[in-house]
Amino acid sequence: MANKILIVDDAAFMRMMIKDILTKNGYEVVAEAADGAQAIEKYREYRPDLVTMDITMPEVDGISALKEIKKIDPNAKVIMCSAMGQQAMVIDAIQAGAKDFIVKPFQADRVIEAIQKTLS
Repeated sequence: MANKILIVDDAAFMRMMIKDILTKNGYEVVAEAADGAQAIEKYREYRPDLVTMDITMPEVDGISALKEIKKIDPNAKVIMCSAMGQQAMVIDAIQAGAKDFIVKPFQADRVIEAIQKTLS
């Protein structure tokens, strides 16, 4: 059975890019969210095997959403996505429980490597 993944990013084209990479590699994207508040809701609803989470988003940012998801499910697997130059935020994310992070723009092999490592 394919692993179920929730994609969270405020930029629709980024969600489309990562969804494309994932579906081509046999993963099932069960839901998408455009901000952290939606991410928390969709996590509750779908209980995905893994979440890719943008850090910088309107409403609720990725790190706050990560912390909330970890409250719902302490075993949640979340990979953060960030643009270059957000090292401090990445460290915060890892401390909050993120399993890995991917730098934008996405490189397909790095995305798949991070997901395989996190799910194994």
